Parts: sequence; C-alpha cells; structure tokens
Amino acid sequence: MKPIRLMRGFLTVGFWTLLSRVLGFVREILLLSFIGPGPLLDAFVAAFRLPNMFRRFFAEGAFNAAFVPMFSKKLEGDDDAEHFASEALSLLFAAVMTLTALGMIFMPALVWLTAEGFAGDERFDLTVGYGRIVFPYIFFMSLAALFSGVLNATGRFAAAAAAPVLLNILIIPALILGHLSGGPVITWLIWTIPVAGVAQLGLVWTATRRAGLHISLRLPKWTPDMARMVRVAVPAALASGVMQINLVVGQIVASNTEGAVSWLYAADRLYQLPLGVIGIAIGIVLLPDLSRRLKADDQTGAQNAFSRASEFAMFLTIPCAVAFLIIPLPIVSVLYERGATGSDDVAAISVALAIYAIGLPAFVLQKLLQPLYFAREDTKRPFRFAVWAMVVNAALAFGLAPYIQWMAPAIAATVAAWIMVAQLGFGAREYGTVAKFDTRLRKRLWRICVASAAMGGTLWITWVILVPWFSLPGWRYMALLILLSLGTAVYFGVGRLIGAYTPGVLKAAARRG
Repeated sequence: MKPIRLMRGFLTVGFWTLLSRVLGFVREILLLSFIGPGPLLDAFVAAFRLPNMFRRFFAEGAFNAAFVPMFSKKLEGDDDAEHFASEALSLLFAAVMTLTALGMIFMPALVWLTAEGFAGDERFDLTVGYGRIVFPYIFFMSLAALFSGVLNATGRFAAAAAAPVLLNILIIPALILGHLSGGPVITWLIWTIPVAGVAQLGLVWTATRRAGLHISLRLPKWTPDMARMVRVAVPAALASGVMQINLVVGQIVASNTEGAVSWLYAADRLYQLPLGVIGIAIGIVLLPDLSRRLKADDQTGAQNAFSRASEFAMFLTIPCAVAFLIIPLPIVSVLYERGATGSDDVAAISVALAIYAIGLPAFVLQKLLQPLYFAREDTKRPFRFAVWAMVVNAALAFGLAPYIQWMAPAIAATVAAWIMVAQLGFGAREYGTVAKFDTRLRKRLWRICVASAAMGGTLWITWVILVPWFSLPGWRYMALLILLSLGTAVYFGVGRLIGAYTPGVLKAAARRG
C-alpha cells in the first residue's frame, strides 16, 4: 500500500488551519472593532453563511464522503484516477454553476428562509445586497474542494490546508484600508470575499498541476463511476445539509434579537479554532488513509490510525473545552472588547462560548467517527443519524426560545452534537475492532480528563486572583497570557506525571509518518 504519513499529515493540516484561525481571530477582532454587533454585522453574518452553508453541503459534505474514498481507491489500484477526477470536476462545475445562478436570482427568498427575523427592518435588504456579492464564493470553493481532495488523497496536504489562509490574508488589509479610507468598511469586506475564492482555487489548481496530476474540464458525462459517486454523495450531501439546517434554525431564533446573530457568530469563531485545527484537520487526513487501508485489507493499521487520531484529538480538545467553560469572560474580553464592541456584548458572547464548550468534544468526535462510515462509502446511515440530531436541535431551539431567547440555539446545537456522536459510535460497532479504541487510548483517556480537571481548577483560582488586572487596559493582555500559560503548564505537568502522554511521541510519530 502507498502509505499516507498520518501524523505528519495531522500536523501539516493542523499548522495551516491554526494559522488560518489565528488570522481569522485578527479578522473578527477588526470586524467587531470597526463594525461591532448590530444590523451591519448581523446582515454580513447571515449573507456570508449562505455560500458557506452550500459549500459545506456540496464540497465538504458530498465530496469528502464520496469523491475522496473513490479517488483514493482508484489511486491505490492504479485505476486511471485522473480520468475519474476530470469527470467529477466537469459534473461539479455544471451543478455548482447552476446553483450559483439560482442563488443570486432567488436571494430574497433565501434570506427570508434563513433569517426571517430580519423581515421588516433594514437588515433584510442589507443581507440580500451582501448575499448577491458573496454568493459566487461557493462556485470557486466547491471546485477548490475537489482539487484539495485530490491533493489530500495523494498525501500532499500543505497546499489544500494553506488555501483558506488566503481568505484572511486578503480580508485583513481590506478591513484596515476601508477603515483608514473613512468609507464603509463593510463594502471593502464583502467585495474581497469573491476575490479570495478565485485566489484559493488558483492555489490548489496550481499545486495539483505541479504534483503531475492533470485534471481538466470536459463535457459532463453520466458514466457508471459518476452514477456511483452521486449515489454515495447524495446521502452525504443531505447529511451535511441537515447540519446546516441546524445552523439556520439557530440563526432564525437569534434573528429575533438584534445583535444576537453577531454574538453567536463571535462565540462560534472562538470554539471553531480547536474544532478546525484538531477535528477537521484530523478528519481530512484520516479519511483517505482509512479508505486506502481498507482497500488493502489492513485492519490492524486502520484501527491504529483511528485510535491514534482519536488520542491526538482528545489530548488537545478536552483541555480547550475546559478552558472555554471555566474562563470564557477573560478570553472574550481580551480578544473582542474594543471599539464598537462593549461589555454587554462581551458578556453575551461569553455565555454562548461556555455553552458551546460543553459540545466541543462532541463536534470533534463527529469528525473522527464519520470517516469510519465514509471510507466504506456508507453515507446513508450518517444521514439518518443527522436527521434525528436535526429534530432534537429544532425542538430545543424553538422550544427553549420563549424562555431563554437567543441562548437556545447554542444549547440546542450542543445537545444535538452529543446525540449525533452517540448514534455514530453505536452504529460503528458493526465494523469490529477497527472502530474500537485500542488499549493505549483507553488507558490514556481518563488521564487526559484528570489533567484537564487540574488545569481547570488552576485557571479558576488564577482568574480570581488576576481579576483586578483585567480591568486595566494596559495589563489585561499580560493577565490573559499568565492565566493561559499557567493552565497549560499544569495540564502538561499533571498529564506527564500520571501518564496522559509520552514526551516526544508526536515528534517521533511525525518522523515515522
């Protein structure tokens, strides 16, 4: 079997994702400072969610689940993988071009369906206008997802992981220039997004050509391979669509409170940092590796890959969740409280972040469990699981809204995430030992939880001591640095003492990768 360097892949994708998320923090800080929670930011968030929603529906959902395993297996069997990729590109091009045209024509209907609380005020017309500018982003990103899948399947993770960085590299100077020019900052922001889509597509296309893979557009043809891919992709797309419906349900509920869409968006961007760096990065690398190991009937290697990915993910995710749950206020205050974002906004964002923190391990575990199904081209059961999770999410979001208003979507999303994990884990039992944690992981998981609890206690006590520092503008950054540094030291110290990890194991694994 042609090996994929699993741990090195995790670290490569994780590094570029981390860079993207750090730059994303800079972007959100500028957004909240220059624009702030309110009608303009609410409208932008709702408009930009539309192409992102369909991007996850078509690209990350359908293509990660259908195209990547099929391409990986053809590559493993030397079965003209490039021809298959060219056919898939042509079919995707036609489908997404049609979707883009329809979306721009029927933008008012899309806005009403996804943010009906905007109807009757200025946010509705703003969202429609912004949406027509940013919606073509889905076209470029869907094509980029295919080229990224090709690169990932061949073990070349860097370019595909680096592409999202371009969005923030372009948006940050656009926001600064817009602010310095004295004009509407939002205008600079929305016009930069489609430009970034072109840049991202250009990067992965160039990387694919340099890798010696020649994938080109042709007249779309309905071949047996395309029929099989669509049969696998449709349930996966529907499953991803269900997850996006959960986001839309939350936005509908939040749209009835001015500023709430912005609060939930800001909290979402914070917990998406570990989710993106850990969960999504590992899922991207794990899927093609599992697909190729199963093709080669390497059951032992597949179990080891799944267990090591899970161990790596939980070692980083659980302490992040504890930190977001214990000290959301100082984190949000230091990152966001400036300019147009005041203390009331910070308090609201902190509440949402603490709620999302409870679901963070579940969001990451989903990314680990789904490849067990997708590598076998089983997308129907994850779709059924997602439907049940959607029902739970909608019932809680709408049912709790009269009592706790905009906080209901965060609680609903968290509970639904754990319901989804329970279904995925229970359903994967039929795959045998491949889907089971090995002895090493079972021994280390409880130790990771103990080390995280020790860190949480340290964070709480230290925050209480440093509270006066956080009220001083010149010292709050230092206070947060001390707080996080001490918590990290306790986590790694206790973890090493009780055997939650072995020093140097990641470095050694990356070398073996």
